[in-house]
Amino acid sequence: MKKFFKFGCLGIIALVVLGIIIGALSGGETEQEETVPTTAPATEQATETETEAPKEEAKEESKESTKEEPAEESVPREHKAALEKAKLYAETMYMSKAGIYNQLTSEHGEGFPAEAAQYAIDNIEHDWKANALEKAKTYAETMSMSDSAIYDQLTSEYGEKFTPEEAQYAIDNLQ
Repeated sequence: MKKFFKFGCLGIIALVVLGIIIGALSGGETEQEETVPTTAPATEQATETETEAPKEEAKEESKESTKEEPAEESVPREHKAALEKAKLYAETMYMSKAGIYNQLTSEHGEGFPAEAAQYAIDNIEHDWKANALEKAKTYAETMSMSDSAIYDQLTSEYGEKFTPEEAQYAIDNLQ
Protein backbone atom coordinates (compact mmCIF):
# COMPACT_ATOMS: atom_id res chain seq x y z
CA MET A 1 0.00 0.00 0.00
CA LYS A 2 2.84 2.41 0.79
CA LYS A 3 4.46 1.81 -2.62
CA PHE A 4 1.19 2.56 -4.38
CA PHE A 5 0.78 5.77 -2.41
CA LYS A 6 4.31 6.90 -3.24
CA PHE A 7 3.90 6.18 -6.96
CA GLY A 8 0.43 7.72 -7.00
CA CYS A 9 1.72 10.94 -5.46
CA LEU A 10 4.68 11.04 -7.82
CA GLY A 11 2.35 10.47 -10.77
CA ILE A 12 0.11 13.34 -9.72
CA ILE A 13 3.09 15.62 -9.22
CA ALA A 14 4.45 14.63 -12.63
CA LEU A 15 1.10 15.43 -14.27
CA VAL A 16 0.96 18.84 -12.58
CA VAL A 17 4.50 19.66 -13.72
CA LEU A 18 3.69 18.46 -17.26
CA GLY A 19 0.56 20.63 -17.29
CA ILE A 20 2.58 23.67 -16.23
CA ILE A 21 5.17 23.04 -18.94
CA ILE A 22 2.52 22.61 -21.64
CA GLY A 23 0.76 25.75 -20.47
CA ALA A 24 3.98 27.72 -20.56
CA LEU A 25 4.83 26.47 -24.04
CA SER A 26 1.42 27.21 -25.49
CA GLY A 27 1.24 30.63 -23.81
CA GLY A 28 4.60 31.81 -25.14
CA GLU A 29 3.76 31.28 -28.80
CA THR A 30 0.84 33.71 -28.90
CA GLU A 31 2.87 36.59 -27.46
CA GLN A 32 5.47 36.38 -30.21
CA GLU A 33 2.86 36.46 -32.96
CA GLU A 34 1.34 39.68 -31.63
CA THR A 35 4.60 41.65 -31.72
CA VAL A 36 5.35 41.09 -35.42
CA PRO A 37 4.81 44.33 -37.38
CA THR A 38 2.55 44.06 -40.44
CA THR A 39 4.00 46.88 -42.55
CA ALA A 40 7.43 48.43 -42.92
CA PRO A 41 7.84 52.23 -42.72
CA ALA A 42 8.56 54.07 -45.98
CA THR A 43 12.01 55.56 -46.39
CA GLU A 44 12.52 59.31 -46.76
CA GLN A 45 14.40 58.93 -50.05
CA ALA A 46 11.54 57.15 -51.84
CA THR A 47 9.97 58.90 -54.79
CA GLU A 48 6.28 59.79 -54.95
CA THR A 49 5.40 56.77 -57.12
CA GLU A 50 7.26 54.44 -54.80
CA THR A 51 5.46 55.81 -51.75
CA GLU A 52 2.01 55.74 -53.38
CA ALA A 53 2.09 51.97 -53.89
CA PRO A 54 2.92 51.13 -50.25
CA LYS A 55 0.24 53.59 -49.10
CA GLU A 56 -2.35 51.82 -51.26
CA GLU A 57 -1.17 48.44 -50.00
CA ALA A 58 -1.32 49.68 -46.42
CA LYS A 59 -4.89 50.91 -46.99
CA GLU A 60 -5.85 47.51 -48.42
CA GLU A 61 -4.15 45.71 -45.51
CA SER A 62 -5.92 48.02 -43.10
CA LYS A 63 -9.28 47.21 -44.71
CA GLU A 64 -8.51 43.49 -44.62
CA SER A 65 -7.36 43.57 -41.01
CA THR A 66 -10.49 45.40 -39.93
CA LYS A 67 -12.57 42.77 -41.65
CA GLU A 68 -10.62 39.96 -39.99
CA GLU A 69 -10.38 41.46 -36.49
CA PRO A 70 -14.10 41.48 -35.71
CA ALA A 71 -14.37 37.91 -36.98
CA GLU A 72 -11.46 36.85 -34.75
CA GLU A 73 -12.86 38.77 -31.80
CA SER A 74 -16.20 37.03 -32.23
CA VAL A 75 -14.56 33.62 -31.77
CA PRO A 76 -15.21 32.47 -28.20
CA ARG A 77 -12.21 32.18 -25.89
CA GLU A 78 -12.82 28.47 -25.41
CA HIS A 79 -12.67 27.87 -29.18
CA LYS A 80 -9.32 29.68 -29.36
CA ALA A 81 -8.03 27.66 -26.41
CA ALA A 82 -9.08 24.42 -28.09
CA LEU A 83 -7.22 25.45 -31.26
CA GLU A 84 -4.03 26.20 -29.30
CA LYS A 85 -4.27 22.86 -27.50
CA ALA A 86 -4.87 21.08 -30.83
CA LYS A 87 -1.73 22.69 -32.27
CA LEU A 88 0.23 21.52 -29.25
CA TYR A 89 -0.98 17.92 -29.63
CA ALA A 90 -0.25 17.96 -33.37
CA GLU A 91 3.24 19.42 -33.03
CA THR A 92 4.50 17.56 -29.97
CA MET A 93 2.61 14.28 -29.83
CA TYR A 94 2.10 13.75 -33.59
CA MET A 95 -1.59 12.97 -33.17
CA SER A 96 -4.17 12.58 -35.95
CA LYS A 97 -7.11 14.93 -36.46
CA ALA A 98 -9.56 12.38 -35.07
CA GLY A 99 -7.25 11.60 -32.16
CA ILE A 100 -6.96 15.28 -31.30
CA TYR A 101 -10.72 15.78 -31.53
CA ASN A 102 -11.30 12.86 -29.14
CA GLN A 103 -8.65 14.17 -26.74
CA LEU A 104 -10.15 17.66 -26.78
CA THR A 105 -13.69 16.43 -26.08
CA SER A 106 -12.90 13.59 -23.68
CA GLU A 107 -13.97 14.01 -20.07
CA HIS A 108 -10.68 12.30 -19.20
CA GLY A 109 -8.80 14.60 -21.57
CA GLU A 110 -9.37 18.33 -22.07
CA GLY A 111 -13.16 18.40 -21.64
CA PHE A 112 -13.84 21.01 -24.34
CA PRO A 113 -17.36 21.22 -25.79
CA ALA A 114 -17.81 19.54 -29.18
CA GLU A 115 -18.23 22.93 -30.90
CA ALA A 116 -14.89 24.20 -29.60
CA ALA A 117 -13.12 20.99 -30.62
CA GLN A 118 -14.68 21.09 -34.08
CA TYR A 119 -13.58 24.72 -34.47
CA ALA A 120 -10.03 23.64 -33.60
CA ILE A 121 -10.07 20.77 -36.10
CA ASP A 122 -11.55 22.98 -38.83
CA ASN A 123 -8.93 25.70 -38.31
CA ILE A 124 -5.71 23.83 -37.60
CA GLU A 125 -3.19 23.69 -40.43
CA HIS A 126 -0.84 20.76 -40.14
CA ASP A 127 0.85 18.00 -42.16
CA TRP A 128 -1.09 14.92 -40.98
CA LYS A 129 0.94 12.56 -43.16
CA ALA A 130 4.10 13.71 -41.40
CA ASN A 131 2.44 12.99 -38.05
CA ALA A 132 1.48 9.49 -39.20
CA LEU A 133 5.07 8.91 -40.27
CA GLU A 134 6.42 10.06 -36.89
CA LYS A 135 4.01 7.72 -35.06
CA ALA A 136 5.00 4.88 -37.40
CA LYS A 137 8.69 5.49 -36.64
CA THR A 138 7.94 5.33 -32.93
CA TYR A 139 6.12 2.00 -33.27
CA ALA A 140 8.86 0.58 -35.50
CA GLU A 141 11.75 1.68 -33.26
CA THR A 142 10.35 1.17 -29.78
CA MET A 143 8.09 -1.80 -30.31
CA SER A 144 9.70 -3.51 -33.35
CA MET A 145 6.29 -3.85 -35.03
CA SER A 146 5.73 -5.12 -38.57
CA ASP A 147 4.49 -2.76 -41.28
CA SER A 148 1.03 -4.34 -41.28
CA ALA A 149 0.76 -4.09 -37.48
CA ILE A 150 1.85 -0.43 -37.62
CA TYR A 151 -0.71 0.28 -40.36
CA ASP A 152 -3.44 -1.36 -38.29
CA GLN A 153 -2.44 0.66 -35.20
CA LEU A 154 -2.33 3.90 -37.16
CA THR A 155 -5.81 3.41 -38.65
CA SER A 156 -7.52 1.73 -35.69
CA GLU A 157 -10.44 3.53 -34.06
CA TYR A 158 -8.94 2.33 -30.77
CA GLY A 159 -5.45 3.40 -31.83
CA GLU A 160 -4.20 6.51 -33.58
CA LYS A 161 -7.20 7.13 -35.90
CA PHE A 162 -5.21 8.27 -38.94
CA THR A 163 -6.88 8.00 -42.35
CA PRO A 164 -5.89 5.03 -44.53
CA GLU A 165 -4.13 7.45 -46.90
CA GLU A 166 -2.07 8.98 -44.08
CA ALA A 167 -1.19 5.56 -42.68
CA GLN A 168 -0.15 4.24 -46.09
CA TYR A 169 2.06 7.28 -46.59
CA ALA A 170 3.73 6.50 -43.27
CA ILE A 171 4.32 2.85 -44.18
CA ASP A 172 5.64 3.78 -47.62
CA ASN A 173 8.14 6.21 -46.09
CA LEU A 174 9.40 4.17 -43.15
CA GLN A 175 13.10 3.40 -43.36
